[in-house]
Amino acid sequence: MHTDRESCVRAVQGKDARFDGWFYTAVRTTGIYCRPSCPVVPPKPENMVFYPSAAACQQSGFRACKRCRPDTTPGSPEWNRRADLVARAMRLIADGTVDRDGVPGLAARLGYSARQIERQLLAELGAGPLALARAQRAQTARLLIETTQLPMAEVAFAAGFASIRTFNDTVREVYALTPSLLRDRAPRTGAQNGALTLRLPFRAPLNPDNLFGHLAATAVPGVEEWRDGAYRRTLRLPYGHGVVALTPKPDHIGCRLSLSDLRDLPVAISRCRRMLDLDADPAAVDGQLRADPVLRPLVDKAPGRRVPRTVDEAEFAVRAVLGQQVSTAAARTHAARLVTAHGDPVEDPEGGLTHLFPTPAALASVDPGTLAMPRTRRTTFTTLVGRLADGSLHLGVESDWAEARARLLELPGFGPWTVDVIAMRALGDPDAFLPTDLGMRRAARELGLPSTPAALTAAAAAWRPWRAYAVQYLWATDSHPINFLPV
Repeated sequence: MHTDRESCVRAVQGKDARFDGWFYTAVRTTGIYCRPSCPVVPPKPENMVFYPSAAACQQSGFRACKRCRPDTTPGSPEWNRRADLVARAMRLIADGTVDRDGVPGLAARLGYSARQIERQLLAELGAGPLALARAQRAQTARLLIETTQLPMAEVAFAAGFASIRTFNDTVREVYALTPSLLRDRAPRTGAQNGALTLRLPFRAPLNPDNLFGHLAATAVPGVEEWRDGAYRRTLRLPYGHGVVALTPKPDHIGCRLSLSDLRDLPVAISRCRRMLDLDADPAAVDGQLRADPVLRPLVDKAPGRRVPRTVDEAEFAVRAVLGQQVSTAAARTHAARLVTAHGDPVEDPEGGLTHLFPTPAALASVDPGTLAMPRTRRTTFTTLVGRLADGSLHLGVESDWAEARARLLELPGFGPWTVDVIAMRALGDPDAFLPTDLGMRRAARELGLPSTPAALTAAAAAWRPWRAYAVQYLWATDSHPINFLPV
């Protein structure tokens, strides 16, 4: 959008928060960059320069505004709705791949040369992978500075900086303040009992009912729970593990994180945002779905529905198989048995979480005879975890959606429903559709839509590219617990 100068100027002059994260406004006369909704008096249009990312602003010599804090805006919806190379690279960078494995590691995950990736990111975003990762490190450093009392040396290395000097120089360059001054300016509401308390922003509106209702109703005991108004779960992370509590608030999601290694902070935040679909653009989604007279009343009644996703794509694929042709309660029971027998134990002084969900390698050693399911589904389960464990099947934020679908359909017991529910909730395809789902067909009949899969798919063509969101609105017509915020 940053190339449409007229639209960008209008958004800035109207302080339109809907475009926060879509583009950034840099001001030539002040050397500062802002989000479109910055509360200060808008600059003159001739002094505005527009960039597609905070990293591009920083690379051009602009520093972050101290009023609107543009580095903390919701992420661009582009990276979640697209499946091309740039979008997949951005999802991996947000997941910390460059910090852990460098640009060669990023290139290896994507199957392209480092040169190709650098060229495409520069062309579209005005910044390469190192600059984008640096911007993320700066934001992580700011979070740790403002929400903990850790010594600055520990903050530097936890945020991913190779040296304290680089950390100091980057913070001064990006925020025009030293790390110590940033901490002095922050409110004293930081870590308690080793936990970090953060606010996860989103684009309004956000309807939490089906989002948290789905996560709570399908929660695997020991791994997930609903407690004191928050969805809590364990996280398996690159450097260790964590426990997160996510609480829906009117203008943000409250996030309380306990991590065994602070280097996992940016990854944990990225995965929680992805699970809650916080970077979605409800204006675009709901605007498209409202055009259908059947969906319009559903959208008007409860706008801003999100797609409940996952923090671990492989975990969700396993759970999708466990949930084939059984009730939600039965699927939870199957998963809980596997967690108790094969999950890694964790401590949770604040609740009832006991384990991390088992890895594919751990599940590959399960004796099929111990699985309380039909023989054909045992074969489906063992084939899936075997492929995930040996690396011949990889599901991740960088997955090509079409290729992943094709590979999944090759597995025994994987039909269109299983593949599309994984595409929707694990891989994040916003256009995934479930025409064979029982709840979908029941809702379609009640609303006067075609109920046969082929006819319903044809009718849903007008909802593209947001059919996954249409599924949420159709599911919400039912009285199933997944559609209600737990009390």
